[in-house]
Parts: sequence; C-alpha cells; structure tokens
Amino acid sequence: MGSADTVVAALTAITALYMALVVLGNTTDYGTNEAFVQHVLAMDTTFKSPEVMWRAVTSPTLATTAYVLIIVWEAATALVLGAAFVAWVRGAAAARDLSSLGWLMQVVLFAGGFITIGGEWFQMWQSDTWNGNSAALQNVLIASVGLILVHLPSRTPPPPAS
Repeated sequence: MGSADTVVAALTAITALYMALVVLGNTTDYGTNEAFVQHVLAMDTTFKSPEVMWRAVTSPTLATTAYVLIIVWEAATALVLGAAFVAWVRGAAAARDLSSLGWLMQVVLFAGGFITIGGEWFQMWQSDTWNGNSAALQNVLIASVGLILVHLPSRTPPPPAS
C-alpha cells in the first residue's frame, strides 16, 4: 500500500484534482481571474519604470486570448494527469510517462508562464496587488517533486504492455 508507485499515483491524483479545480475556478470566476491576467500584462501596478514599460500589453483582446490559452493549458494538464492516475490504477505501462508529461506541463505553465514571463518579463514581482509568484512557485514545487519521484528507478518490474 505504501509503495513508491502508490505514492506517485496518489500525488498524480491530487495534482489532477487540483488542476481541475483551478480550471473550474478560472471559468466560474472568469472576470476576477481575467483581471489578474490583464493587470499583469498591462504592468499597471508595477513601479512603472520607463525602461521596462514598453513591455506592457494593454490590448483587452490579447489579454483575453492569453487568459483563454492559460485555461486551455490548465485543462489539458488536468486531463493528462487524470489519465495518468487512471493508468496507475490499471497498472498500465503508460502511467509514468503520462504523470511525467502532466507535471512537465504544470512546470512549463507556472515556471515558464507565470514566474518567468509574468513575474520577470511583465515585472509581476513588483505588484502588491497582482503578484502570483508565490502561488506559481507552489505549483512548480509540487510538480517538481512529482517529476523527481516518477523518474526514480522503479524497484518493481513494469507491467506488460497492453
């Protein structure tokens, strides 16, 4: 019951559920979360240094497009991790690869999208109101732990390919 595979399967399930709830929140509270993206892209709550304000994106259409793409990526991540959990339960050989892919997708979004692009390029770290760096880091850490665990050598033989 406490095997390494069970631990990875449980973390996969928890992360899949978390990502599904993120998608639910982003769609049911669409306006609040879209405002977050708009303010980060517009850089309107940063220090407004002239040397970086040229990076600001103030087009509502581009902000909405970015937000929808974020939600689509989050939904795809939730689906991949959900499929990975089902694969773990069934003992399918694809379980490790699917978990790895799902957590990689989560890292790409939160480390690449939120911390790197939002946090640094759009200077989100400067905002007292619209700073999502801590939440993004939390996601990166959880997904990174999953990636480490799923890539540890397995002590049990893999199930036969289906």
